[in-house]
Amino acid sequence: MGEELKLEKLKAVKVLGKGAMGTVFLVEHKSSYVALKVVEKSKSRRARWEMNLLSGFSHPFLPSLLGSFESNNLMGWAVPYCPGGDLNVLRYRQTDHVFSPAVIRFYVAEILCALHHLHSMGIAYRDLKPENVLIQQSGHVTLTDFDLSRTFKSNQLHSSLQVQAQAKPKPKPARVNPGSPSFERSNSFVGTEEYIAPEVVRGEGHEFAVDWWALGILTYEMLYGRTPFKGRNRKETFRNVVFKAPEFVGRKTALTDLIMRLLEKDPTKRLGYVGGAAEIKGHHFFRGLKWDLLTEVLRPPFLPSPDHVTTSQLDITGYFHFHTFKSPPSPLRNTLSLPEF
Repeated sequence: MGEELKLEKLKAVKVLGKGAMGTVFLVEHKSSYVALKVVEKSKSRRARWEMNLLSGFSHPFLPSLLGSFESNNLMGWAVPYCPGGDLNVLRYRQTDHVFSPAVIRFYVAEILCALHHLHSMGIAYRDLKPENVLIQQSGHVTLTDFDLSRTFKSNQLHSSLQVQAQAKPKPKPARVNPGSPSFERSNSFVGTEEYIAPEVVRGEGHEFAVDWWALGILTYEMLYGRTPFKGRNRKETFRNVVFKAPEFVGRKTALTDLIMRLLEKDPTKRLGYVGGAAEIKGHHFFRGLKWDLLTEVLRPPFLPSPDHVTTSQLDITGYFHFHTFKSPPSPLRNTLSLPEF
């Protein structure tokens, strides 16, 4: 679980981000900087869930748990600091706010490897979006925010969706359901509106295939600078997710073919459903890629500039006394989540 941290000895120098669950601080620790996620004890169930997941990670594109603390009112945990920001910020710095196919291939390959590792552990990520893909000092990616993730039993992964596909049920209106306590499949309605898979909107059970759908949305956004199904409101967005085909510009390419196959409405026909990440890695968009040598052979397209951190100091406990964490959703995206599971 990493080392035991002492809150009074942590020097927080700035706030990196705020979310529904807590606040992330940049903290000086042992002459280096780490990201410290701090939550109120009222959210301890989801916090302990995320910490438990982090403690089991050992992968170049996933965060590692460096340490944790617990006080009377707060609890938190430290992970490596990623000075490159997130993929959304990086995309907005590019000309026309889009990435080239070569850059997309680099980032999608690394994200795919991270998802592959999660799935091999029985974990569905369920919150893939550019804001949750961080750029390490090395230029490689790491995923963040695992409080919406779920575990599945490997021996029952495909059965529920296959039965539903054979029955061909009529689409159900989108709704918020409590999570399935058995964890074999999930009916909980969580995620970011523009990234939610059609089977989730329809109220059907879902599993790892929702991550492949989200990977398709992310890849589309990296290519075009927008998501494919965004409507004027939530209802229209969900209608587009279920019924509208993604629109592409120009001739068909290996990249657009990959996106089309990831954005298959029927999860049982979606690329990756049968063969998992290995099936997606075999797509011709990735032809010639040496998957076992990604961090050694491929040079990251962007490297973070040296991070000049100010020496000012924040009182973490005092910050929580004077700030509320029921902040409005990001203006860029609407995130739906359940208070507990």
